[in-house]
Parts: sequence; C-alpha cells; structure tokens
Amino acid sequence: MDIKVQGPRDLDFVLSEASGTRSYETVTIKAGAGKLKPGTVLGKITTGGKYIPSPDAEVVGSEGAETAVAVLGYGTDATTDDTLAVVMKRDGEVKKPMLVFAASVNTDNKVAAKLAQLAAANIHAR
Repeated sequence: MDIKVQGPRDLDFVLSEASGTRSYETVTIKAGAGKLKPGTVLGKITTGGKYIPSPDAEVVGSEGAETAVAVLGYGTDATTDDTLAVVMKRDGEVKKPMLVFAASVNTDNKVAAKLAQLAAANIHAR
C-alpha cells in the first residue's frame, strides 16, 4: 500500500478573517511564478502590479515584490500564464507554520522580516 502525504489545503492557513470578504482580493500572479501552494507569502511588483512569491531582497525586474503584502489563498499554477488568484490582503490572522516562503527566505531573520511586513498589512502570524 502506498503512503500518501497531503500538502497544504486551500485557506487552511487562516485562523481568523474580517467579516464578509473584506480580508480578500483577487490579484494577478505573474507568469513564471510556477506552481504555488496555498499560504505562499506574496509581494507586489511595482511596475504592472502583479504578484510573485516575496523574495528576501529586491530582484531586478521584480522591484517592490521584496515587501510581503499578501498570502495566497488557493493553490495556483502560474508557470506559463498570468493567473487570477484570491489572496488574503488585510485584516486577518494566519498560522505561521503553514506559511510558504520564497526559496531565498531561508533564515529565521528573513522569515521574521516577512512576518513583520505582513503585520504592516494587518495580517498577523500566530
């Protein structure tokens, strides 16, 4: 018998949210971002306003995305095309262990910086 491992589930990272849909928005994930899991911490590219996983530092061509501003609600595939996706953008609490960070966010200090950026957007990790 094969053993199956369940990955992150849609919106499973949410602890609490604002009334109605105030916590959420639909945004565009930039083509080339790849297959993203629910709970991925996102940044917004200044030019064009599309979102990618938030890197630990500025990346040429993706300026602005180094600041974490949202958390992806549902798994999505933006490997080849821009994709619309629902994100938690404000007024929420999330489960810290269920957040997914860009590969460059690979130390406790970098994770802490991303969590502080999310807190500035009123998304608090617990």
